[in-house]
Amino acid sequence: MRMLHTSDWHIGRTFHGVDLLADQERSLESIAEIVAAERVEAVLLPGDVYDRSIPSADAIAVCNRAFEAIRAAGAVIVATSGNHDSPTRLGALGSFAAAGGLHLRTTVADADRPVLLSDEHGEIACYGIPYLEPEITRAELGVPQARSHAEILDAAMARIRADLARRGNPRSVVLAHAFVVGGEATGSERSISVGGVETVPASAFDGIDYVALGHLHSPQTLTESIRYSGSPLPYSFAERSHRKAVWLLDLDARGLTRVERRELPEVRGLTQLTGMLEELLADPAHAAVEDHYVSATLTDHARPVDALRRLRDRFPHAVHVEWSRPEGNPELRYRDRVHGRHDTEVAHSFLTDVRGEPTPGEMQWLERALAVATTQPDTIRPAEELTA
Repeated sequence: MRMLHTSDWHIGRTFHGVDLLADQERSLESIAEIVAAERVEAVLLPGDVYDRSIPSADAIAVCNRAFEAIRAAGAVIVATSGNHDSPTRLGALGSFAAAGGLHLRTTVADADRPVLLSDEHGEIACYGIPYLEPEITRAELGVPQARSHAEILDAAMARIRADLARRGNPRSVVLAHAFVVGGEATGSERSISVGGVETVPASAFDGIDYVALGHLHSPQTLTESIRYSGSPLPYSFAERSHRKAVWLLDLDARGLTRVERRELPEVRGLTQLTGMLEELLADPAHAAVEDHYVSATLTDHARPVDALRRLRDRFPHAVHVEWSRPEGNPELRYRDRVHGRHDTEVAHSFLTDVRGEPTPGEMQWLERALAVATTQPDTIRPAEELTA
């Protein structure tokens, strides 16, 4: 049997405030195309289907179209809930969905209830472990003293192994949404540590033919049979060099025989630029990234006015801008920097730092105000009096 492992769709996520639904739909369409081209029979989706527990109507529509495209391409779907999903909402109408080939596993009770798939070699028991928060699930799993994700996962895996034994130990696949030791985070994942240790050892899955992991956003191989597929799109600029992908895996009568990587097409590139605003707007070297999501670090001596809007004149998908003066942050303490300087010089430097070089007219007003403050201090009224 041929299966496809994908995860962390995060449908409904925004990128620095920009709606990603159109990009997500294009990426999920490419997964359905791989399913059709590779004659995949089952798609494994271990969690974070949505980016929030209450997804928007538009996000639900994108998700439904993706599921429909995968089913039309010939594969059934096994999906679990992640730490971003609402298990109750995602699992609603689960029995009805299963009749159409969408098998949802979102509760503790579902963890050892496999989706049974069949090929010419017999049955494959496919178990979906949803994200298990220790504080919420330890009592139901029968481990009231458990505090860590490792203890909780061990309890869930004990139930799965017992079910496998009752079935005569058929070939097995496990979906899990967890942070397994050896995995590397990208920075766009939400922490799953709430009052306990969030990592679990890979040994927790010993004896399973293939483990499809979700939570971390880059494709990773922990062992030949334990892998993260990563998210289909980059969700932070730290992921700008990643090539997003899915895993294709084959099982024969003995178990896992082959795993292949299939890269997903880039929907829109991510680029970080550094330089003075006018240079970024004019430099022909940046022509190739004009359609990318752009984050710019500006090195102008004075903070440019309305910088993001101006950047979008050339880079319409610019999403982030920050200002970093080329001389950096002086290490001298402020009182050392102003020691021995005239009040007018200090005020001039302050204005230059926060908003740019003051005009001669502005400096005249400032000098008059300082003169009044130093020669007629009694005429300066406290702010609370002015607002009383």
